[in-house]
Amino acid sequence: MTEKAQRTIRIKWVRSGIGFTYHQKEMVRSLGLRRLHQVVERPDTPQIRGLVAQIPHLVAIVDKASQPAAWTLLPEYTIRPPEVAPVELPVPPEAVPVPEGASAVVPAEAGAPVAEPVALEPPVKTAKETPAKAKATKTKKPAKSAAAEKSKAAATKKGKPAPGKSAKPSKPSKK
Repeated sequence: MTEKAQRTIRIKWVRSGIGFTYHQKEMVRSLGLRRLHQVVERPDTPQIRGLVAQIPHLVAIVDKASQPAAWTLLPEYTIRPPEVAPVELPVPPEAVPVPEGASAVVPAEAGAPVAEPVALEPPVKTAKETPAKAKATKTKKPAKSAAAEKSKAAATKKGKPAPGKSAKPSKPSKK
């Protein structure tokens, strides 16, 4: 094979075909370009060079793939572990030797809060508290329905007795 048959060119689609003729868009597609800024490799033949020459405003011949810029290879930032200062723990009073004759109780410092003793058992309920709560829950009245209240109000406005009540006899008129 000759050297010309092995040579290829790289073609990049650089501008959209919007606003150009159908034939120019078809030439871009015939080069194998499907997306904008796509790069394809084609054999370096007179036919391919002729297609590229017809649409130089839409495609460009680019050199071999260049190496990315050096700054893109650097990380944006580096993560360093936080500097931690050594923590000094206070010595518990049990670890301090107590001289003979002195008390082992440490006096409370001025302004230091004093802990309250905690009750471990729950408070005992008296007999009077329990029945009172039970009675309070049993004495609830049943709720009246809204429909019954409306019908009662409507019946009294019309002059008819409410359901469940007897009608009062009307007084005779004096003539």
